[in-house]
Amino acid sequence: MRYILLIYQNTEAWNGFSQAEKEVLMHTAGDIVEELSATGEWVGGEGLADASQARSTHVRDGVVTVTDGPFLEAKEALAGYCIVDVATPERAEEIAARWPDALHWGMEIRALMQGGGEEA
Repeated sequence: MRYILLIYQNTEAWNGFSQAEKEVLMHTAGDIVEELSATGEWVGGEGLADASQARSTHVRDGVVTVTDGPFLEAKEALAGYCIVDVATPERAEEIAARWPDALHWGMEIRALMQGGGEEA
């Protein structure tokens, strides 16, 4: 089953980390990607640009509104994602728990749906 692991970060806290601390987090994530690539569980993933550069679009009664940022009344913003193809939901949870951002912020685990609307 395929899962998307949504990586959340607090930009202010991230900016407060030293370069060495940031490199440790990124190296740890890279090690996990290498491991999952070797086992065939890694499908893909990317980091996202700073949330301050994001735009949100809403359409209500045919009127399109575009606003700056995600700004969902939260200090944490979506920072990236990983897609894994694993045998069980528990394996997806295990991977998310090992991701370095989970130590500071959070990871959301969601099953992906196939084209017909059923979970992949």
